[in-house]
Amino acid sequence: MKVTAEKLDTHKTMLRMEIPQAEVAKAVDRAYQKLANKVNVPGFRKGKVPRKILEMRLGKEALMDEAFELLAPNAYSAALEEHNIEPVGRPEIEVVTCKEDEPLVFTATVVIKPEILLGEYKGLKIKKPSVEITAEDVDRDIESLRSRHARMIVLENAELKQGDFAIIDFEGFVDGVPFKGGEAKGYPLEVGSGSFIPGFEEQLIGSKAGDECEVKVTFPADYHAEDLAGKEALFKVKVNDIKRKELPAVDDEFVKEIGDTNTTVEELRADLENKLKQAAEEKADREYNAAALKTAVANATVDIPDVMIESQIDNMLQDLDVNLQNRGMSIAKYLEYIKSDVDSLRKDYREMAEISVKTDLLLDMVAKTEKVEIKPEEIETEIAAMAASYKAPVDEVRKIILQEGRLDSLVRSILRKKASHLIVDSAVAE
Repeated sequence: MKVTAEKLDTHKTMLRMEIPQAEVAKAVDRAYQKLANKVNVPGFRKGKVPRKILEMRLGKEALMDEAFELLAPNAYSAALEEHNIEPVGRPEIEVVTCKEDEPLVFTATVVIKPEILLGEYKGLKIKKPSVEITAEDVDRDIESLRSRHARMIVLENAELKQGDFAIIDFEGFVDGVPFKGGEAKGYPLEVGSGSFIPGFEEQLIGSKAGDECEVKVTFPADYHAEDLAGKEALFKVKVNDIKRKELPAVDDEFVKEIGDTNTTVEELRADLENKLKQAAEEKADREYNAAALKTAVANATVDIPDVMIESQIDNMLQDLDVNLQNRGMSIAKYLEYIKSDVDSLRKDYREMAEISVKTDLLLDMVAKTEKVEIKPEEIETEIAAMAASYKAPVDEVRKIILQEGRLDSLVRSILRKKASHLIVDSAVAE
């Protein structure tokens, strides 16, 4: 096979492949056998229909198309290997000649994976966030525990105030007419939570159980129900009960009641401080690692083909779609809710996608430059981790990876992780 390569622009190269006529003739024979075994022709058993009759039934073009499909993939792979090309995305194929009595000639225009120019990526000086846990931080956790274990008590003859729960009946009107979704009975409203229309909760402050009042509000201009957006509304409200949280005292009895393994308040505080410190250190480590990788990416130079960025945006939208479906929402409904469209979302994702692609290119080049290798046990460890996350048998996950041809992708992922660790481990904390 003859192969020539012509560089069209910064990213695109056109490969021209010419396969000898003898190989074409053999491929046509194989194509005939393949089609003869698939096509039903009255009066003939499968695989026994004469070639001329098959050609009359399907057309000579169908036979040549099948021969092309038999020859082209291997020819394309061989051309890539010969010219040491790593393509991005699918090639644009154009057939020049495809006849049984002539050489097969076709071209494949490919976008080549760009070569990234590494800048400084080892020994980077990175500022590490300081970790300091104060008594006030522990106090906030204590208050959170008190709030979660508080008792709700009904107040008699008390005025409603910020932080109280009002059990209310209400009905809403716009232009004197009740509107859909504007009515409820026995609704528990935490005053100050901001869960109702702005101005609603504040107008209830000072009310007592049994009071009836009118609340006037204006729906926000960007309210999700378009028929109510920006309109004035009147709510008739009845306050049935007022409830208030009764916080427990912070003593050793409280520690026992919340089921903590500690036995004293001092032990509880010490335990909370340790947990807060551990969480803060983990956060600081994540920020430090991310900063090291971000700096290495910023130091590198690469001209990224647009097709790679668009492909990454596609992946991001697919991930969004899956996450939304898991929460019972479609991407169409989500876009309607945020008052946006797919084109706008793609624009919003573009910068993030570009950084993601550049990061992958950097890690691939670091792994190549540093001659990073992967041991078989590392692949098995990764497969085991995937199986644990999916709660599936390891053998089943391994089988799926091999069947779906995802082993190369898994290996690339491990290489990138090791390259990332190399950058972070060599960095110097300031």
